[in-house]
Amino acid sequence: MSGAAVIVAIDGPAGSGKSTLARRLAQTLDLPYLNTGLMYRALTLQALQRGVDPDDAHGLAALAREITFDLDRRVRPPELTIDGSRASEQLQSADVESRVSRVARHPHVREVLRAEQRRLSERGGVVEGRDIGTVVAPHADVKLYLQAAQSERISRRISERPAPAEPVGDALSARDEFDARTNPLRPADDAVAIDTTGMTSDRVYEKALATIRARLPEGRR
Repeated sequence: MSGAAVIVAIDGPAGSGKSTLARRLAQTLDLPYLNTGLMYRALTLQALQRGVDPDDAHGLAALAREITFDLDRRVRPPELTIDGSRASEQLQSADVESRVSRVARHPHVREVLRAEQRRLSERGGVVEGRDIGTVVAPHADVKLYLQAAQSERISRRISERPAPAEPVGDALSARDEFDARTNPLRPADDAVAIDTTGMTSDRVYEKALATIRARLPEGRR
C-alpha cells in the first residue's frame, strides 16, 4: 500500500464474517487491523470486574476513558492492544457477550470510544464494526457492508466459539433484537454490500479485495 493513509471500513452484524475478512485484508494491504467490537467488549469486561452497572452511562464513559487502547505495530498486521496487552479470551465469554450490547448502546460511551477509534485509524487501517462507514470514518476510502442469513451467522459463531447451537442461536437473536432497538445497523449510502451467505471466506476475500482495488486510485493500492 502506497501514498496517503487508506481507510477501509467494514460494517455488518455479528457473525457476518467481518473479523476474518478484515484481518486478511489488513495483511494483504499492509494496514493496521482495528476490531472496534473488542473495544466495547474490553469496556464490558472491566465494568463486570469493577461492578459498574451496564445501565450506568456516565460510569461506563468514565471507565472507558481509563482504558488505554493502542496498536501493536510489532506484529503484522498491527492489531489492537488493551492496556498494553493483546485481546484475551475473556472478551468472548458468555458474560461479556450477554452484556456488550447494553454497554455499547449509550451515546456517551460510543462518543468516547469513537474518538479512540478515529485516533487509532488516522494513519490508515482496515476498521470493522457497526458504524464505521457512517459515523467513525465517513471519509473512508472504501466502505463494505457485510450481511448474511441468520442461520449462517449462528453456524459461524458456533465454529468460532464451540457451544450448543440453541444457546448460541438464542443469544444472537436476542442481541439482534436489542441492537435493532438501541443501535440499529445502517449501511453508508456509498457502501458496497456483500451478502456472505453460502460463500467461503476465500470468495468473500476475493470479492472484497477486487472492490477495494477498483475503488482506490492506482497509486494508493
